[in-house]
Amino acid sequence: MTADEWVHRERSFRGISTRLAVKYLETLGAERVDDDRVEAEDWAADLAEQTVTVGPSVSLTQVDLVFEGDPETLDPLIERFARKAMRAGG
Repeated sequence: MTADEWVHRERSFRGISTRLAVKYLETLGAERVDDDRVEAEDWAADLAEQTVTVGPSVSLTQVDLVFEGDPETLDPLIERFARKAMRAGG
């Protein structure tokens, strides 16, 4: 499957920073190519960070990721990333 045929999966994770998300993606085989992009041989991800309000007085960092790749590669990859990100929030 070529990059032109890749699918996109959008996910948001609260309570982690872009820096930490990039670190997790690197442990899954990616290399940082820009401040907001990582690439691997058969997938890539773009990252964006924002602050979201939860309730009247709590704000959290949210990292929005757009993963690109073959669905057979992406689905297990996103699941592994989500497990790492869940541990980050504490």
